[in-house]
Amino acid sequence: MADAKPMPVPEGSTGVLVLADGTVIWGRGFGAEGAAVGEVCFHTAMTGYQEIMTDPSFAGQIINFAFPHIGNVGTNDEDVEANDAHALGMVVREDVTNPSNFRSTQHLDAWLKARGRIGLSGVDTRALTRRIRANGAPNGVIAHAAEGRFDIPALLDMARAWPGLEGMDLAKHVTVLSEYDWHGGEWHLGRGHAGEGDDADRPHVVAIDYGAKRNIFRNLVKAGARVTVVPAIASFEQVMALNPDGVFLSNGPGDPAATADYAVPVIRDVLDAGKPLFGICLGHQLLGLAVGAKTAKMHQGHRGANHPVKRLADGAVEITSMNHGFAVERLSLPPNARETHVSLFDGSNAGLELTDKPAFSVQYHPEASPGPQDSFYLFERFVGMMERI
Repeated sequence: MADAKPMPVPEGSTGVLVLADGTVIWGRGFGAEGAAVGEVCFHTAMTGYQEIMTDPSFAGQIINFAFPHIGNVGTNDEDVEANDAHALGMVVREDVTNPSNFRSTQHLDAWLKARGRIGLSGVDTRALTRRIRANGAPNGVIAHAAEGRFDIPALLDMARAWPGLEGMDLAKHVTVLSEYDWHGGEWHLGRGHAGEGDDADRPHVVAIDYGAKRNIFRNLVKAGARVTVVPAIASFEQVMALNPDGVFLSNGPGDPAATADYAVPVIRDVLDAGKPLFGICLGHQLLGLAVGAKTAKMHQGHRGANHPVKRLADGAVEITSMNHGFAVERLSLPPNARETHVSLFDGSNAGLELTDKPAFSVQYHPEASPGPQDSFYLFERFVGMMERI
């Protein structure tokens, strides 16, 4: 496709998405003004846009929502997965309407502005989704200017100069800065996330935060554990000083092979110590790398709340939530790593367990509660392993 050239802004356009191949997609900007560069991916979920935007795994990415009606239930302080928004921006089909939900405390437009995140509406998001499926996730720039003035060649240069997620370690940028004890359990209407899991007699999980979602910790508490969270760069000695009954490896953004430089040595030492270990998403990929498997960037990635996964032990199908652009290469798994789950969309690896260590992991997100309870057994399995050792 030909390079983008200076062009008149279509009437009413206050936002634009410029892809690295020169494609220019006009729309109406909302949220914060400015420009942000990253990988453009698509997400198929019909609900949960606030959770998606605050998921640290989306650092470095611009999300194209395939579902047309985004923002119609507003935002609130409870439906978040982290302290801030981590996705760079959002592309949606319909203009964001006034919220229609009794839990709403703020319009999505104001919520994005407060967090410096850009929105773009009026885009044929399904056509963009098909484009990504055919050609892969492109680098791009999302921009919003209320006066409708854009330097398209400069935005194109910005998109082309961005190196992409492959080889990029982002976990260090989204992790916590110091260890802390997690407090808070399941959400209850009118009470929020009630405090639970402070019982010292519960099995103690040390969770390594590579960009963790809060609901993972809530599900560990629901399953019967208490949780201490440590930074991504925590050493094996720091982890063991907390006297864990088990170690959890969280989700997170970026290339697992880059994060592996400091994460894999710690994981191998945890395995050698015989501690039960459970990983989700990036944590799954890091466990795979720690035992000698390989990871690779996917053509388009898996991002949605309706991904079917087959459990190989009994043939059951779980409806899962996924958010990953890298995957463990199933043929690279060593003999002591048994494949436990596969994606029914493309046959890619979705889970593994070690035959010689108390360790397992899944590529999908059981805490996101699709199904809605298809995968909670994984948290119970992990707590049960700790109680038996």
